[in-house]
Formats: sequence, structure tokens, C-alpha cells
Amino acid sequence: MNPEETKELWNKSLSEIELNISKANFTTWFRNTSIIKEENGSITVGVPNEFVKDWLYNKFHKLILKTLIGNNDNIRNVEYSISKIENITKIEENKSNKEVLNINKELPLNDLYINKDDNLNPKYNFNSFIVGPFNELAYAVSQAIIENPGKNYNPFFVYGGTGLGKTHMIQAIGNIIKTKHSDKKIFYVSLEKFAIDYINSIQNKNPNAFKEKYRKYDVIIMDDIQFISGKDKTQEELFHLFNTLYENNKQIIFSSDKHPNFIQGLEERLQSRFASGMTVQITEPDYESRIAIIKAKFESTNCIVDQEIVSYLAEILNGNIRELEGSLNAVICQTNLKKQCLSLSDVKSLIKNNIKPKKTVDIDDIVSIIANYYNLKKESIYEKTRRREVVKARQITMYLLREDFNISYPLIGSKMGGKDHSTVIHSHLKIRDDLKTDPSLLQEIEKIRILFK
Repeated sequence: MNPEETKELWNKSLSEIELNISKANFTTWFRNTSIIKEENGSITVGVPNEFVKDWLYNKFHKLILKTLIGNNDNIRNVEYSISKIENITKIEENKSNKEVLNINKELPLNDLYINKDDNLNPKYNFNSFIVGPFNELAYAVSQAIIENPGKNYNPFFVYGGTGLGKTHMIQAIGNIIKTKHSDKKIFYVSLEKFAIDYINSIQNKNPNAFKEKYRKYDVIIMDDIQFISGKDKTQEELFHLFNTLYENNKQIIFSSDKHPNFIQGLEERLQSRFASGMTVQITEPDYESRIAIIKAKFESTNCIVDQEIVSYLAEILNGNIRELEGSLNAVICQTNLKKQCLSLSDVKSLIKNNIKPKKTVDIDDIVSIIANYYNLKKESIYEKTRRREVVKARQITMYLLREDFNISYPLIGSKMGGKDHSTVIHSHLKIRDDLKTDPSLLQEIEKIRILFK
């Protein structure tokens, strides 16, 4: 592509990216970027500094790559390189943006340096990691792995929706193992990068170098494993790598946005390998956990806000952690710019565009879906019966109404035949605890969740 074509491709892609993220994120991270190189389907995006480079790779890489491929199906890869600002197309310039840029320049870039030997980012650690009901099992497993890599919970497969802290957790495991077990060789890689390495080794007629590279490590951490779908040769190579590492008691850690049983196109033999260790889900944080996350974020940046604002943010920002942090960054940035505490009305105005409309749910429809799944009459779930199959379906219904739709315990109880809220709490806790030890129950609930969509 010539310069005009790459410029047109980037501008078109930026227009689509802008529709998928908040205005604050778009302005902060995509200003002063452009395509500076295109070679054999590999795009190099120019960025103004190391901080933006790391942020785009860690937070927006998948979105950027997907958007570019959508606009040009010859694109295969995206890389990021620091370029002089005068050589980069500017998206938007105004006083506010310049002030944000000045704040970015003051951030500790050394803390964000990614070690090229192991691909780990030192900013990911458990000092800033909030543990709550939504991730406590995954956290407990991670601590056991750190004590005895390769011995406890191998492989470890953690899954959950985007922005819930999976990458933070698995990289933190790697960073602490590196400190605690200095003799261990660790490597973090995304599935996409693993696949590209494999393809390049075939093209360069040097597959043995690829095998040797990945088999020399004591701990392999592979992110976004769901992208292995449809990559048959990569699946075969990963299968052989897995066997070699596992047989030699090397620790294997995977992350995915879905349970391995629901990764389409995944070979059965790999599916069984993934499920042979410990599979744990991370869910969206509950209200109390969001309170803890918000307080920790403000404290870490020395930003002082009223408890009223903390409570409001925890109530209204009920999405994933990444989106929550994006809104908190906006509040922190505005507080720094104004050099004074924001009022609740200021905060409401600032984040109004970041608030997702709450899911609307018809409880009767949810009951119907679950009753049909278990071949029960819908009415039986409302009735006072102790039939085991009905009790199980009822408890799962209460669990999902609370967990997936954030409906209050009293409202669930009143809608479920006038049950006391303590009964709902008991049902929610029972299913949550059973999920920790019953993989078949986990599969049932994942299948039910698919029926909600």
C-alpha cells in the first residue's frame, strides 16, 4: 500500500474504533497515531511514547487488529513503534487534550516496561489486585501455583468475560514466580502471537527452532486461547507442546473468554487437556467488590473523593473492571486538572456517556428457559415442593437472577413464590460453592447462559 492508502485505511479504522470505546479513551490513546509502515500484511502503527505503545498493545490490540482486518482482509498482524509526533497524523488538538498529554508524560513509564525475555509486564502484581467473591477461587489457585509451579493445579485454565482481570492475574503469577523461583524460566504469550510464531517458522522452514523456543520454559502462560478456534495446525502444535511440558512437570496457564467446552472448533483432545487440571471462572465484580476496587484506585492515585461518590460509582458502574477503571481514570484526570474535589453532579456529568443501560429481564422468561432446560413445568419451580430436580432448578434460577442480572434478594424472593430473602441468599451461596467442585454443574449453567442470549 502507498502512503495515501495506509492513511485512508487508518482513518477509516479510527472512525470504527471510536464507536466501540469511550470518547475519553479514544482521545487519550489514539490521538497522534498513524500507520507508518505496511509490509506483507504486517501493519506498524506509530505512537508518541512508550506508555501509549504498551497501552494500545495491552488494552486495544484485539480491537485494532479486528478493525484493520475488517477494512483490509490482507492484514495479518499489527505492531507498534514510537515515532516523532511531527510525523504522525493528529486526531484532535485542544487545550484539554494537551493537559491530558502532560499528565501522561509524568506517568512512571519505567514501571510499564515489558521484559522482552519473558513478555511479562511488571505493573501486574497482586499488591493492586482486589480479591472478592467474583475471583476468590481463581486467586486461591494462583497462590497455590506460585508455591509449587507444575505441582499444584496443572494446567490452570481461567476464563471469564473481557476486562475482568484475567490478564492481570496470570501475568502476576508469572511475575511472582520469577521473583520467588529464580531458577524458573517463564514466558507469557498471546495465542495470536504463538500462532504467528508457528506460521513464521513454517515459512522460514525452521519448525525445530519454534519447538525448542517454547519447550525450554518451566512456566508457559498463554492468553486469549479462544482465538485458537479454526487454527488446526496451531492446535496440533499446541497439543504436542502441552504434552511435552506436562510430562516434564512444567506449569501451563491459559486464559480465555469462555469455558474450553464452549470454544468452537477446539479439538476434543485439546479440550480434554485443558480440563485435566483446574478450570475456574472469573465473573463480574459484585457491589462490595466494586466498592473495594474504586477505593483502591483512588487511594493509589492520592485522589480524594466523598464516600457518596464512591457509592454512586459502585452502584452505576456495574460492568467489567476495565470499563470501571476507564470511568475512574476520567474522574481522576478531571480532579487533577481542576486541582479540587469533584461534586457528585460533576461526576455524574463526566461519566454519563460511559454508563451502559441496565439489562432488562423478565423473571418469568428466565424461569421458562431454565424449566425447559431441565424438562420441568415452569409452574413447578414456583411451587412449594422438595423434589430434588425442582429444588436444583429453583436454586440455579435464583443464582442466575442474582449473578447475571443483579436483581436484589428480596425481589427475587417475592417473584419466586414469596420466598424469604434468606432463602434466596442460601440458594445463591450453595450454587456458588457447588460450582467450585462440580464441573458438570458449571457446564449446565454455561449452557443455560447461552440460551439467555
